[in-house]
Amino acid sequence: MKDSLIIALDFPGKNQVMEFLKPFEQEQLFVKVGMELFYSEGPAIIEELKKQGHQIFLDLKLHDIPNTVKSSMKVLAGMGCDLVNVHAAGGSDMMNAALEGLEAGTASGHKRPYCIAVTQLTSTSENQVKQEQQITVGLQESVMNYAKLAQSSGLDGVVCSPHEADMIHGRLGKDFFTVTPGIRPAESALQDQKRAATPKFAREQGVSAIVVGRPITRSANPLESYLAIKNEWKGVYQ
Repeated sequence: MKDSLIIALDFPGKNQVMEFLKPFEQEQLFVKVGMELFYSEGPAIIEELKKQGHQIFLDLKLHDIPNTVKSSMKVLAGMGCDLVNVHAAGGSDMMNAALEGLEAGTASGHKRPYCIAVTQLTSTSENQVKQEQQITVGLQESVMNYAKLAQSSGLDGVVCSPHEADMIHGRLGKDFFTVTPGIRPAESALQDQKRAATPKFAREQGVSAIVVGRPITRSANPLESYLAIKNEWKGVYQ
């Protein structure tokens, strides 16, 4: 998973996904299936994407009582996803239960999916953390607290913004994954992302994997945009 560029397939249904993927027939992709697509198409979309040879990040951000999360993860593990996630705010008992579910649902001889925890959404601002969540520490320390909780619970990494990745790796080690959405080329609009960054900045911060959606999926030439972002992410300049 390290150094991956994950494409967020934020489409309402299978037809739009298959149309988008046509130019990528020669590419083995790492794709993210989020709530909209999964709720629309269900497990069948995971099966179809796996048939095409793509790695899958199933982004459902589970956050519930431990037993419910454990049972749900057992089901998700059987789908063959490569990466799943929970909300760190669910606590250590819930995250431990998530891992138990994944282990129980993974077929014998296969590796369980990686599991990471959402710290603070990249749409969250400093003001929201203090005024709405009523967390007494600042945004970065809140992210760090959730990251430490996720690591101590045995998870493989966290979802954070590129602005916290270097801090997390400095305190928790480089083997602890940082997966960062909100990646935008310099010329792209931020839209609803408040803590966005360029692929170059993410690479410089030591980010493990980046998630890119609209700059690729809404591009006039998705393959060209994908390759340009991938090159910037890998530090390859032509």
